[in-house]
Amino acid sequence: MELPTIAAPGVGERADAAADAACHLYDTVAPWGPGAPGGWSRTAAEDAAEAIETTAYALASAAPGAEVVLAPVHAALADLRRRLGLAPADLPAGDGLPPVPRTVGNPRRTRWVRALTATTPSPRQPPSRTTS
Repeated sequence: MELPTIAAPGVGERADAAADAACHLYDTVAPWGPGAPGGWSRTAAEDAAEAIETTAYALASAAPGAEVVLAPVHAALADLRRRLGLAPADLPAGDGLPPVPRTVGNPRRTRWVRALTATTPSPRQPPSRTTS
C-alpha cells in the first residue's frame, strides 16, 4: 500500500511537531547518559513512554495490518515500564484505541514551564532530522 502525498488536515503538521519534539527531547537528555543524575525523572519517562504509545496507536491506522507490525513497540514499552517501575499503560479498548481519549496537557503539572526552559546543546547529533 502506498500512502497518499497529502495527509488529512492537521496530520502532517502534528506529525512534524512530534518529530521535532522528539529531537529536542533527545538533545536534552543525550548529554546526561543512561542513569546519570539530572537526566530522566519518573514523570518524564512516563510522559515519553505515553507519547510513543499514543503515536503507535495513531500510526496503526496508516494501513491495514499496521497494528500487528506495531505490536512489538507496545510489548517493548510495557517491558520498559516494568523495568523503570512505572504504572502499566492504559489498555486499548475493543477498537484498538486507548479507552480514555488522551488530552492535551497533563493534570499532574503544567507543560508550558518546560517549554520555556532553555536546553543544553548536545555534543551528539539527534537521529537524522532537519528543521526548516
